[in-house]
Amino acid sequence: MVGAIQTELRLQRAYFANSNSRIDTIYFGGGTPSLLSLGQLESILKTIRDYFIVDDSCEITLEANPDDMAAIYASGLKQVGVNRLSIGVQSFSDEILRFINRAHDARTAHQSIEVARDAGFDNVSIDLIYAIPGLSTELWHEHLEAAIAYRPEHISAYSLTLEPGTVFGNWLSKNKLKEVDESLSAQQFELLMARLEEAGYQHYEISNFCKPGSMSRHNSSYWNLEPYLGVGPSAHSFNLYSRQFNIRNNAKYLKEISQGTIPCEVEILSIENQINEFLLTKLRTAKGCDTATLKTLYHYDILEEQKHYVRELIQNGLMLLEGETLKLTSKGKLLADKIASDLFLVTS
Repeated sequence: MVGAIQTELRLQRAYFANSNSRIDTIYFGGGTPSLLSLGQLESILKTIRDYFIVDDSCEITLEANPDDMAAIYASGLKQVGVNRLSIGVQSFSDEILRFINRAHDARTAHQSIEVARDAGFDNVSIDLIYAIPGLSTELWHEHLEAAIAYRPEHISAYSLTLEPGTVFGNWLSKNKLKEVDESLSAQQFELLMARLEEAGYQHYEISNFCKPGSMSRHNSSYWNLEPYLGVGPSAHSFNLYSRQFNIRNNAKYLKEISQGTIPCEVEILSIENQINEFLLTKLRTAKGCDTATLKTLYHYDILEEQKHYVRELIQNGLMLLEGETLKLTSKGKLLADKIASDLFLVTS
């Protein structure tokens, strides 16, 4: 698989041909990249530098499971060039961790953050999940306090989603699991926003919080609609005008890569798609949606075309208009996806 990823990097070396930007973020995510050996990671990083121009100050992030964070491995990550860790803590409760089928326990979750600090990482992100069946608001508050105590530079927090086809989705369809009430989910999200703001974190995107100056470049690139290349099974790529989706099947991926073919589907984005993506991504950020930029890029005046709905959102305290920028209020962030979809243009 590592060899195939390196081959895909070579095959994709012209993906950024129309971009003058140097690569300033490399992100090992998806599956479980912390299963890779230090030698494999170093080999992939060398291949990236062989075929792309990488900025000297590039942010290199690795998503790590707490149970993979041995002291020797963490120190080795630092030596091969990883300078940011995103640790999938998810919860500091043994009971909750068992429920969401995580391999680690609460003690390991705590230890993994300490190991990262001991290895010299000064840019650490912690992932947490809320709105989990059995997670009370009181216990969620305890999890937040535990995370804040480590003073991580970044915290990502996500509501548990019960997607069809997943274990939880199947349990839900068979009435083996009861979905968390929306009011409880909202209560936990509001607590998240309030407590992290109090602790000095900036809420720069719906699910992402950071200490000043510690925004994730990777996340920011996505929300700022900057082009990115994803390699490996299930990877997504974006070059402003199209999206590319690699197949999920590992065996088929390996076979096609070995034949010099990139196994992917390409979706050319219509103007309507591009406008919708602009709205979806920008409204999720603290900077908001700059309607002047939207008008310049796509000749779409949302303040005119959607004036009645925008006025309704503002009157209901869900949105603010600051100059020419639309921003969601704290109340509006609870309905971010619905508001964005309601503003979408119908695509053909």
